Amino acid sequence: MIIALLLLSCALFVHSGCQQQTKSEFAAESDKPSPRITFENTVYDFGKVGPNRKNTGQIKFTNVGEALLKITKIDQCCGVVTRLGKLEYEPGESGTLELEWNSGPRPSTMRRKLTIHTNDPMMPQTTLSLTAKVVLQVDWEPKSLKLFLDKENAGCPNITIKSLDKQPFSILQFKSTADCITADYDSSVEATKFILEPRVNIDAVPKNFKGRININLTHPEGKIATILFSVLPEYTIKPSLIIVWDAEPGEPAAKTIDVLSNYNKDFEIESLTAKRDIVGIKLLQQRKIPNGYRLEVQLIAPILENKMNFSDDFSININGGKELSVNCKGYYSKKKPRAGTQ
Repeated sequence: MIIALLLLSCALFVHSGCQQQTKSEFAAESDKPSPRITFENTVYDFGKVGPNRKNTGQIKFTNVGEALLKITKIDQCCGVVTRLGKLEYEPGESGTLELEWNSGPRPSTMRRKLTIHTNDPMMPQTTLSLTAKVVLQVDWEPKSLKLFLDKENAGCPNITIKSLDKQPFSILQFKSTADCITADYDSSVEATKFILEPRVNIDAVPKNFKGRININLTHPEGKIATILFSVLPEYTIKPSLIIVWDAEPGEPAAKTIDVLSNYNKDFEIESLTAKRDIVGIKLLQQRKIPNGYRLEVQLIAPILENKMNFSDDFSININGGKELSVNCKGYYSKKKPRAGTQ
């Protein structure tokens, strides 16, 4: 017991000595002159800016420490360019971080983070926040179009474009997806407001029934007006994508498909076929439901070697020659195949 007490006393003495040494080293280290960076502000707001512009700003900083401040790195920030006159600053010396950012063509809010790395032991990294709001001086209505197959000119309204700052401008181009929507204009005419009368060619509407109109302008604070459009199709299929999980090669799987008329018109379904003959398909039953039919179909997964999935496209053939497409994807069961399965 006496020996144990002696060993414990020695251990406590050594530990106490180490603690005193560590405290002395820390105190000596903290007494050394060190740099200290402070920023005039850590948030910079470009404010409201116009589109397609080069925007500049600056953030001032000062070395309030007692040793040479070194800026070791400035992390790259998406779309923001930074410049410094130099990388080292004496105690009491100030510097300026120059900022440059190009705004985009459309209304938006910009938020970015910029991290500055220095040899300041108290704050080796400082994060600056940059904000801006892109504002156009041109407005237009409507912002989107909903078109219909059973209405004159697809029910397309007039398009109004106006200058908010009363600066005259011209229309340079009117372009739509697949050129299915056109409008007359005179690019030599300047005005603060235009009312366009679009013409819709339903036969040219894209197959996915969606697109956009781009109207190019000469206004410096709003060079393009973009209008999205969609057309209500004649029929809707639910679901438009059939997924077969845990498929077994050669084994049937039952699925339900609804075919609906969006314009409350009577129609008949003539047949259901696979376009690539990969998946076997059979129409078991069809029954009338409001605005359409509910189809009960049987799918047979193909026998494919070393494959984990399969896909095919079906065609629902409507009387009058109309074809509706349905995509099918299948994923084989992860269970081991039965003996004799090819």
